[in-house]
Amino acid sequence: MRCVIARFPFELTKERVLEAMKGVKPEPVNGDYVIVGRRHYPVKQVGQVVTRQDRRDFSSGEVLRAMTQLGFTCRTAPAPTAAVARIVDPLQRASAMLGITRSV
Repeated sequence: MRCVIARFPFELTKERVLEAMKGVKPEPVNGDYVIVGRRHYPVKQVGQVVTRQDRRDFSSGEVLRAMTQLGFTCRTAPAPTAAVARIVDPLQRASAMLGITRSV
């Protein structure tokens, strides 16, 4: 399939993407991600590996469109819960993640 990412044309197939991502360790996911095999990769990481371009050169939307057209599952990671997002103090945040309440 021919697709354009960052104004450059690419001939991508599902097999070529699978081959390019083989052996690549997934980075932590905090936004949109692509499921390649059994692994969840951030969209920008997949775009960088497949196109060999810098992540700043393309948008995640371009890669999402291409991966969806190739038949990969693309999703968005859930937003953090409001209770954890409000906590600013690192000690309070760590306590909240462990489920421990701290009294003063």
